[in-house]
Amino acid sequence: MPVNYIFPEYEIARNYDRCICCRACERQCANEAHEFLSTENKMVCDDAKCVNCHRCVSLCPTRALKITKSGNTYKENVNWSCKTINEIYRQAETGGVLLSSMGNPEDFPIYFNKILLNASQVTNPSIDPLREPMETKVSLGARFQHIERDEKGRLINNLPPQISLSMPMMFSAMSYGSISYNAHESLARAAEELGILYNTGEGGLHEDFYRYGKNTIVQVASGRFGVHPDYLNAGAAIEIKMGQGAKPGIGGHLPGKKIVGDISRTRMIPEGSDAISPAPHHDIYSIEDLRQLVFSLKEATGYKKPVIVKIAAVHNVAAIASGIARSGADIISIDGFRGGTGAAPTRIRDNVGIPIELALASVDKRLRDEGIRDNVSLVVGGSIHSSADVIKAVALGADCVYIASSALIALGCHLCRSCHGGKCNWGIATQVPELTKRLNPEIGFKRLVNLLTAWQHEIKEMMGGMGINSIESLKGNRLMLRGVGLNEKELEILGIKHAGE
Repeated sequence: MPVNYIFPEYEIARNYDRCICCRACERQCANEAHEFLSTENKMVCDDAKCVNCHRCVSLCPTRALKITKSGNTYKENVNWSCKTINEIYRQAETGGVLLSSMGNPEDFPIYFNKILLNASQVTNPSIDPLREPMETKVSLGARFQHIERDEKGRLINNLPPQISLSMPMMFSAMSYGSISYNAHESLARAAEELGILYNTGEGGLHEDFYRYGKNTIVQVASGRFGVHPDYLNAGAAIEIKMGQGAKPGIGGHLPGKKIVGDISRTRMIPEGSDAISPAPHHDIYSIEDLRQLVFSLKEATGYKKPVIVKIAAVHNVAAIASGIARSGADIISIDGFRGGTGAAPTRIRDNVGIPIELALASVDKRLRDEGIRDNVSLVVGGSIHSSADVIKAVALGADCVYIASSALIALGCHLCRSCHGGKCNWGIATQVPELTKRLNPEIGFKRLVNLLTAWQHEIKEMMGGMGINSIESLKGNRLMLRGVGLNEKELEILGIKHAGE
């Protein structure tokens, strides 16, 4: 019989000269990696249970703990890494599909990091954002109507329903169930304070959060969880989820152990039952079918709300977006392969989809070439790390970006990538009451407001440096971008020149 002992990935290093056996680490670790031995009056650790969330390290009063990468590994082999061997061992023992959380961690290019911004000097002077007005407001929605005037020559507003945002950022879809009540409250309150929107994800909308309706995007996914007329009419916009960047082509699955109490009632399914969203919408097998759902949702809400269609970034995304733009949708959301998730099959997360930068550039170009770019707005997501990424996305053609992982990190997430276990030590991706209360929404929403306020200031500074005083003037303005270390094909798809040209 093979002996497949998998050595722990991390080791808990305890300085016993500093440790006072206060047992804070034992109380704080939801994974039970720490234990107090009363017979020996000392703390011990089970490294195999450590997920490197840093909860114990952060709260140790004497700084007696640190988490280190395990030094134990297999014989060095470039072709067969330790990670690959361990994954084979796990599947050989269980016959199960490997699950992972958060975004793709593999060493693929991050194109935003290979794109630089242009700056003004003399002929096109820069702008001082502290002394001159800078406009970061954006409106999302179709704009293809012709200009109309009344009998007195005044403009008639014949635009379809629009979303008005104070800045080109929104909080992306994270369902109630995959994240906690307190996390949802933090997002909703921050969206209201900032004048932007947050997305419910496919888990429905808790009754307590209906009061944030004007700052809410309600999502309709293939499972139709929590979807009813009051839900559709509660939000400022409706999003049809066709795909997700972390798992293109497959559906969603929230384990039954998370379907408890309010989550069960909000999703309208029995407690303890798995919430499974099929890969396809079983009423959508063509653009014509999608058009029917788009107009069904518009009809249900009196044509007062824009409809978003969310898709994953895949190789034929430009053609897909072209069809969606003709379906009656007002906004297209594209999610890149670096996008986060509560749980996804590891092989799907790490190998399916394409980078959001390339998807965005190709979609924007296709819609412009076909003369239908104004039919829809473009929102993109998938690992937006900073305000610089926001600016670069807008210059590549986006109207707005979705952020999710950055928001969770602001709430305290340490990217330990164990969300699917439901034991988030920071109270974010969990439904365990004693863990959920670790996230104080009063503090959480303020941290989110601080983050996006800082990003907005930085956006103004960068726009000023480019000699641009309106975010709308930057949209699709690829002349303000230059590539570094990119090949000719990459530059062609991105539609930018290399630095020095």
